Amino acid sequence: MTRDCRPHALAVATAVLGVVAASAQAPPPRAASPIVFENVSDTAGLSFVLNQHPTPEKNMVETMAGGLAVFDYDGDGLPDIFFTNGAPLPSLRKESPSDWNRLFRNTGGLRFTDVTEQAGVRGIGYATGAAAADYDNDGRVDLFVAGVQHNQLLRNTGNGRFEDVTASSAIANYKWSVAAGWFDYDNDGWLDLFIVNYVDWTPQTNKFCGDRGKDLRVYCHPKHYEGLANALYRNRHDGTFEDVSARSGIGKYVGKGMSVAFADYDGDGFMDVFVTNDAIPDYLFHNRRDGTFEEVGLMAGVSVPASGRPVSSMGVDFRDYDNDGRPDIALTALTGETFPLFKNDRAGFFRDVTYESGLGSSTVRLSGWGTVLADFDNDGFKDLMTANSHANDRIEAFEATTYRQTNAVFHNVNGRFENVSAHAGPDFAVARAHRGIGVGDFDGDGRLDIVVTVLGDRPQLLHNVSEPDNGWLTLRLVGQASNREGIGAVVHAGSQTDEMTTSVGYASSSDYGVHFGLGRARSVDRVELSWPSGVKQVLEDVRGNRVVTVTEPKK
Repeated sequence: MTRDCRPHALAVATAVLGVVAASAQAPPPRAASPIVFENVSDTAGLSFVLNQHPTPEKNMVETMAGGLAVFDYDGDGLPDIFFTNGAPLPSLRKESPSDWNRLFRNTGGLRFTDVTEQAGVRGIGYATGAAAADYDNDGRVDLFVAGVQHNQLLRNTGNGRFEDVTASSAIANYKWSVAAGWFDYDNDGWLDLFIVNYVDWTPQTNKFCGDRGKDLRVYCHPKHYEGLANALYRNRHDGTFEDVSARSGIGKYVGKGMSVAFADYDGDGFMDVFVTNDAIPDYLFHNRRDGTFEEVGLMAGVSVPASGRPVSSMGVDFRDYDNDGRPDIALTALTGETFPLFKNDRAGFFRDVTYESGLGSSTVRLSGWGTVLADFDNDGFKDLMTANSHANDRIEAFEATTYRQTNAVFHNVNGRFENVSAHAGPDFAVARAHRGIGVGDFDGDGRLDIVVTVLGDRPQLLHNVSEPDNGWLTLRLVGQASNREGIGAVVHAGSQTDEMTTSVGYASSSDYGVHFGLGRARSVDRVELSWPSGVKQVLEDVRGNRVVTVTEPKK
């Protein structure tokens, strides 16, 4: 996540940057960007400020705050936004309203109302990640909040409130849980919980990193702390969970986890797990279909980029970017590492196509956190957006890069990415300490909007005003034999493929259904769904420019 400021490390980093400087930025597009956003933060009512509680001691957690969740908590069809927030150090306990996690209800017209108190979601400790999904199959979306020494499971009671059921659910606390995600690993129709744990750090064990002689203190590189194993909890169908971390094989891999994403990468009908690790090889857990997983990152070609060196992997999305029907992996990292892209080449193998896709030269000087693959201009190919900033707020004292950075959007042109950030709207020229990304069609116009968290500042709500004439189709899934939201269902719409998931980006969660851009088309001849239960479903001549609710047929 962060880099040493030792002289030899600085010299190497500076040399690397010098070599790539000439090709570091993709040439600006010749025409205006097909993807354009306008910042509507000032009028949206999102009064939240991300209070990470920075201190002179440079506690590691201060730079890693910023997870959020986009989901419809009240079932009115409009996506709402939940923000995690920090707490004072070293107590790690929320002491005032400025520390509360915040929930904002979407009231329409790109306006939001703070409903934190009535919803009962203010939180307890220092929170970093959020994961939203309906774990009890009652039709209401619940919320898991990950944090330092304290996790929370909040059950949606359906009356605008959440109930803290952490203790009764049997979900444990860990030294530091950065993120989490929901998926049905055993296809029993109930969502299970994967918790991403980082390192064995506490405020009391925080170390000095930097140069004492120059009075230069920085956030420590993760190598200074022991890693932690991730955790897997199986849903018992009665509101409680069973810790199957050891039995499943997940628990024997000690990492330094940052985020998680799910997809059935080998097409066997069971969801697999990709975990980003900070400065050590990433994990790809292949689902063996018997309740256990095998870690195959190295064999599959995704543990490290083609250079053979681990990177500071941050956020991740696990989707088909090139419309070949197979989910690929896109992640963010720090300056000099590029944002790796792994193409799924069948037979369980991936290929590093970072430079081939155009992302290498466009991202080598960027540091990224949240990332999402989504079709922002509805042309039929998923584009890439990243929330950018270095992890170290004093990086400019010892590396040729910047701490605050502008966000980036990359237009997907038949599987190759073009950096169109310079023309994507004025907000893409403003450098900030960006962290998490949330995705949702907040105004219901068929174009996916973005919300980005910023350390020490208000979030940025970016309204999508891209090409309005392209068609679109959003599917909302209702499982019967499968889990209620159809998480894990694979959907083929014409030449496109996507998978229903809410795990997107860095320590964040977004439920925007299964969204397809249609270009100039106004309908899809054939939509095929493969539900986690094994049920197959075909829809023909599906009219576009609308949200379609699809209910799983009973077996």
